[in-house]
Amino acid sequence: MMENWRGVVLLVSLLLVCIFGCVNGATDPNDASALRVMYISLQSPGQLTQWSANGDDPCGQNWKGIICSGSRVTEIKLPSLGLPGSLGYQLTSLTAVTNLDMSYNNLAGNIPDQLPPNLQQLNLANNQFSGGIPYSISQLPSLKYLNLGHNQLQNQLGDVFGQLPSLSTLDLSFNSLTGDLPQSFSSLSSMTSMYLQNNQFTGSINVLASLPLENLNVGNNRFTGWIPSQLNSINLQKDGNNWNSGPAPPPPPGTPPTPKGPSHKSGGNASPSGSGAGGGSKKSGIGGGGIAGIIISIFVVGGIVAFFLVKRRSRRSSLDLEMLDNQPFAPLSSTNDIQEMKSMQNSSMVNTKTFDTPASTNLRPPPIDRHKSFDEEEFSPKPVVVKKPVAAPVNVTSYSVADLQMATGSFSVDHLLGEGSFGRVYRAEFDDGKVAVKKLDSGILPSHMSDDFMEMVSSISLLHHPNVTELVGYCSEHGQHLLVYEFHKNGSLHDFLHLSDEYSKPLIWNSRVKIALGTARALEYLHEVCSPSIIHKNIKSANILLDTELNPHLSDAGLASSLHNADQVLNYNAGSGYSAPEVAMSGHYTLKSDVYSFGAVMLELLTGRKPFDSSRPRSEQSLVRWATPQLHDIDSLSKMVDPELKGLYPVKSLSRFADVIALCVQPEPEFRPPMSEVVQALVRLVQRANMSKRTIGNEQGETPRADNPDTQDYMS
Repeated sequence: MMENWRGVVLLVSLLLVCIFGCVNGATDPNDASALRVMYISLQSPGQLTQWSANGDDPCGQNWKGIICSGSRVTEIKLPSLGLPGSLGYQLTSLTAVTNLDMSYNNLAGNIPDQLPPNLQQLNLANNQFSGGIPYSISQLPSLKYLNLGHNQLQNQLGDVFGQLPSLSTLDLSFNSLTGDLPQSFSSLSSMTSMYLQNNQFTGSINVLASLPLENLNVGNNRFTGWIPSQLNSINLQKDGNNWNSGPAPPPPPGTPPTPKGPSHKSGGNASPSGSGAGGGSKKSGIGGGGIAGIIISIFVVGGIVAFFLVKRRSRRSSLDLEMLDNQPFAPLSSTNDIQEMKSMQNSSMVNTKTFDTPASTNLRPPPIDRHKSFDEEEFSPKPVVVKKPVAAPVNVTSYSVADLQMATGSFSVDHLLGEGSFGRVYRAEFDDGKVAVKKLDSGILPSHMSDDFMEMVSSISLLHHPNVTELVGYCSEHGQHLLVYEFHKNGSLHDFLHLSDEYSKPLIWNSRVKIALGTARALEYLHEVCSPSIIHKNIKSANILLDTELNPHLSDAGLASSLHNADQVLNYNAGSGYSAPEVAMSGHYTLKSDVYSFGAVMLELLTGRKPFDSSRPRSEQSLVRWATPQLHDIDSLSKMVDPELKGLYPVKSLSRFADVIALCVQPEPEFRPPMSEVVQALVRLVQRANMSKRTIGNEQGETPRADNPDTQDYMS
C-alpha cells in the first residue's frame, strides 16, 4: 500500500514539474541575450525590477514589462519609467515580439536600425530620439501601429512606407521633419489615422488623397497647394499652413474620381461613373469602354506572345541550365537582375520564367547588339557566359567571424564607435593593435550576395592615399559582411566639433585649415586620380576621422558606389544639411554634389555649428541657407566664427576660407569648382598666410618660423 502511495506522489511530482516547466521554461537564448544587451544600453536602471545583465530567463524570472508565450518573448511594455540610454543593437533577434512600447521615457540618439522584424505595434513617442526615421521601418511588413511623435526627429522622410500594407495608424507629430511627403505614402492602403502636425513638411498633400483616412492632422507645417476634395469629408485638421486660396484646378481630362474606402484596392469601379453610352465622347475621344477594350486586347496579345516565348525558352538545353545552376554569375546590373537570376537558379519550374527584355539577363560579356532583333538576341544559339569565382584580394587580411567577435567583445555596446548609413562600427582589439570593424546591415548587402561583397572589397582595397582611411581586412562568413579599417585614435571630426567635453581642447584655426585641405586632397584623389572617378556620396564630418596629429582620413571611400541600393539608403537619410539641392530633388549623386557636401563641412569647421540643427531658431536651422548670405561680409563673418576659437585666427585667411565655401555651396552644380581647384585655392590660402606678417603661427601666439610644424602640416 505504501509503495502505491509513493508511486502516486512520484507521478504527481512529475506532472507538476512538467506543468511548471512548460509555463516557466527557460527563455529562448537569443531573446535573453537581446534583453541583456537592452538592459546594458538602458544603463541598467533600477526601475527594471528583476532585470539582470547576467540573467538568462526573463520569462521565468518575471522581468518587468516582459510578456512571453512559452519560451519566446512576445511583448515589451516599458512606458513612463523615465528610462535613459538607448535600445541596444540586438533587437532583430526578438523575432516573436509583436508589441514594443517604450513611450514616455528619456531615450536618446537615433532610432535603432535593427528592430524586431515581426512587430505589429511600435510606440517610441515622447522620448528624445534624433536623426531620421530608419530604413529598417520598411522591413516590418506586419506593422499596424507606429507612433514616433514628440521626439526630436529631423531630415526628410525616405520612401520607406511602400511595404507596409497593414499600417493603419501613423503618428509623426511634434518633430522637426522636413521636405515633401514621400510618394510611398500612397501605398498605405490600410491607413485610417495619420498625425503629421507640428513639423516642417513642405509641398502638397495630394499623395494622401487616395488613402482610406478617417482622421488626418497636418496642422502647423509649411504645406502649400490645395486640399484634395477627397479629404473634405473626413476629420481633417489643417490650420497653420500656406494653402492656396480660391478654387482648386480641375483634374486632367479623363481622370477618374478616386474612390474612398477599402474598395479602392480592387479597382473594379475605377472608370468614371455617370457617363452614359457615348456621354462625354466629344471631350475624351475614347470612352471608358473603348479604353478598357484596348487594355484587354493588349493583355490578350501579350499573353499569346508570352506563351510562345515560354515554349521556345523551354527548348533550351538542359546542359545550359545545369551550367547556370552550378556556376556563379557575372555582376548584374541591378538588384532586380540579381533576384531574377536567383529565382531562375532555384526554381524547378524554369520553363515558366519569362523575361521582359534581353537586358534583364545582363551577363557581361558579351555586350548586347542593339541591331539584333529581340528574338535573335534572346534565343539564338550561343554559349552561356558564366563568371569565374571572385578571387580573394591578396593585399588585405581575411578575418573569421570568431576572430572579430572575440576582438569586439561579441560586438558589445562597449566597443561601439558609431553608427553610419550602412552599418555599425566597432573597435576591435588584437595583440598587434586596434582596428575599426564596419558591420554592414543585412538590408544593405543581403547574405546571398557574397560575390558582390568580394568585388567591393577588391575595389576598395586598391584605394591608397594619405587622407583616405585604409582598408586592412574583411570578413565574409555565415552570411555576415564586415569591413576592417585602420583605427584612428581621435575619432571623427563631428565628435571633435560637437561632443567636446570640458577636458578636451578645441580645434585651433590652423588645425581646421589642415583638416579642410587634407579632406579636399582625398576627394581630389577619388574624383580626378581614380579611373573611373569615384563619387563618395556621403561626405560629412562623421566620416572624417582624425589621427593623433589631427590629420584627416576620409572613411567609407568607394563604399556607396559599390552598393546597389546605396542611393536609396542615403536619400532616405537626406536632410542632414550636407546634401546638395539637386540630390534632394532627384536623388541623383554627382562629383559636384560631393563638392557641395565638402563645402558644408568647411562651413561646419568655420562656425562650429551642425549643418542642420533643429534646436536653433527656424531661420538658423539650415547652416548653408543661414550662412551663405553672410560669407562676403567681414563683419557678419566675424560673428559667425566658432566662439571656441576665441578670436584667434587671421582675418584674411578667414575671408579666403569663406570664399572657397561660397564657391562649393553654389545652388547650381555647374558653378561649383572641381576638387583640384578647391585644393589649389586652399594651398594658396596657406601660402599667403605664411608669407604674411600676421602668420597663422602669430595668431595662435606662436613664434613665426618657416619650419613651423603646424604650417608644414598644411602642405603635407
